[in-house]
Amino acid sequence: MTTNTREIADLAREIRIQILHTIKGAGMGHIGGDFSVTDILATLFGAVLKVDPKEPNKADRDRLILSKGHAAVALYSTLALRGFFPVEDLKTFAQPLSKLNGHPNRNKVPGVESNTGPLGHGFPIAVGTAIGAQLAKNGSRSFVVMGDGELQEGSNWEAAMFAGHRKLTNLIAVVDRNGFQQGSPTSKTNELDPLDKKFESFGWEVVVLDGHDHAALHKAFTDPQTKPRVVIAQTTKGKGVDFMENKWEWHGIAPDKEQAVKALEQLRELV
Repeated sequence: MTTNTREIADLAREIRIQILHTIKGAGMGHIGGDFSVTDILATLFGAVLKVDPKEPNKADRDRLILSKGHAAVALYSTLALRGFFPVEDLKTFAQPLSKLNGHPNRNKVPGVESNTGPLGHGFPIAVGTAIGAQLAKNGSRSFVVMGDGELQEGSNWEAAMFAGHRKLTNLIAVVDRNGFQQGSPTSKTNELDPLDKKFESFGWEVVVLDGHDHAALHKAFTDPQTKPRVVIAQTTKGKGVDFMENKWEWHGIAPDKEQAVKALEQLRELV
């Protein structure tokens, strides 16, 4: 684990490259949302989470729940690069009998804390694990990463209300605020703003930041808390590849051979 932002940036670049190879190989995936959440996952797994790939089920571990389960390849790539399972296994993504399904499965993949896919489920689970850790007094923290479109689900706001009421100082929610959901911008589907005020009204600390700034992310994930904290990470869908950035069309398609070559060239140049 490191607090060196250069090392986190290197990890993020490698995660994006593995995402590209994995989705190109499988011919399917959600590359736009995978790329937008990459820096969040790289910072958490590279510099914040108290987890051990050799003992992924330790009782006092921190929990990371990827509520936006369609970004499974970003999580798989991160876990593989951090040693939870061989990087070679990424080639089996979405293949028959593979443990690496289109959405993460905690019974198959080390490091996955919860099965997710139906949106709006991960946040309530994270609230539950945070309460469990407080009861156990084991120092464990819970993190949940959500998509912004997913916040249209009412279960999230029930969870936010309850977490605020319980003053869960060991809980951080992260919103991957890339501004898009399947088929359109979130603002055209169901306006979420003022998102910060909504969380504040439920008794949360709010941090709004650049979701690709590793130093800012690290600070938001490690500063002391007096209540639950939400990090509204303003991200770019398809981050790192110019022809994918801010294009909703890249929500759920895979690049062809020519596109993959161009994307790889750009990702290798990321600093």
